[in-house]
Amino acid sequence: MVVLGSTGSVGTQALEVVHEHSDQFSVYALTANKNVQLLAEQVRIFHPKVVVIRDESLYAELKNALAGTSVQVKTGAEALKEVVQHEEVDMVLTAMVGASGLEPTIAAIEAGKDIALANKETLVIAGEIVMDLAKRKGVHILPVDSEHSAIFQCLNGEEDRTVEKIFLTASGGPFFGWSREQLAEVPVERALKHPHWTMGAKITIDSASMMNKGLEVIEAKWLFDLAAAQIEVVVHPQSIVHSMVQFVDGSIIAQLGLPDMKLPIQYAMSHPKRLQNAFKRMNFMDYPNLTFAKPDLSTFRNLGLAFTALEQGGNMPCIMNAANEIAVDAFLKKKIGFLAMSEVIEETMHKVAFIRDLTLQNCLETDRESRNVARQLIEVMPGA
Repeated sequence: MVVLGSTGSVGTQALEVVHEHSDQFSVYALTANKNVQLLAEQVRIFHPKVVVIRDESLYAELKNALAGTSVQVKTGAEALKEVVQHEEVDMVLTAMVGASGLEPTIAAIEAGKDIALANKETLVIAGEIVMDLAKRKGVHILPVDSEHSAIFQCLNGEEDRTVEKIFLTASGGPFFGWSREQLAEVPVERALKHPHWTMGAKITIDSASMMNKGLEVIEAKWLFDLAAAQIEVVVHPQSIVHSMVQFVDGSIIAQLGLPDMKLPIQYAMSHPKRLQNAFKRMNFMDYPNLTFAKPDLSTFRNLGLAFTALEQGGNMPCIMNAANEIAVDAFLKKKIGFLAMSEVIEETMHKVAFIRDLTLQNCLETDRESRNVARQLIEVMPGA
């Protein structure tokens, strides 16, 4: 397999699964954006044939760090597309952050490689293009997100078109129940403290703003061929019920488990088999009360913006995603406040031209234009 984004949260946990089941999996290539030190450590443990550092300015540093090893060192975006298409590769786990995961994922599908998908932005930006291509190539798209893995597992053995609706659960993040007045003063350090999940900075902020759930709503539409009206979000602070499916007869099936990303990662990698593991087991007596609530769309506006983008279709989800990536980066750099992220996203969605019929080219052009618009909006904000 190839692990795209091996130094991130999902990538490192995927490699833990590989290590636990070395009789089942081997690594052909590892890739990272900038983390040379960790990438070099991973190479020494997992012995891939190829390693790619996306940031070309770090190529010499990585090459020196791996002197004396037999691994082939490559750099750049084109190298990512090259390694995923190699004949030795069976599966590509896409754990890159943001829009950067789109092109290598498409390259892998073009080559007929199954995809363990952790990069939800791939389907947010170009869901119709990606899923149509996967169908033509006979490629399996296996979800890694805990919520989509839950839906995928609930659908096992069910006939097509029996789904009435799905319920995507959301922890509510660190600010569940907070008011807009409280959120206006949120420091970055507080937003990075998720109550249950250990994730990278970008996805942790997305979770705090509920944009992560909005991205998951759009991803679910494409993964499971659903209409917006068939997707409902419920806040479940305990993060034990990972999602649910309601069928046409009214039955609801749920997938439960402790909040541990290694479980959905392993399931995507091993599907259709289930592999035994030593992960901690759930004790129901530790969770006597499982609660559910409606999301507060007036306070956490990003989730509503995602539903709006999904209903409009075309390039609107791409616009929303690009603006969000720029807004989150600005928040992490303390250029804008927590609530300003929604303002940047909404205004960008108004300013960038809407395109109904998508191609890969106009998706990429939309992404670039939306990022520029979002940056311009941030530059004129107070305190930026």
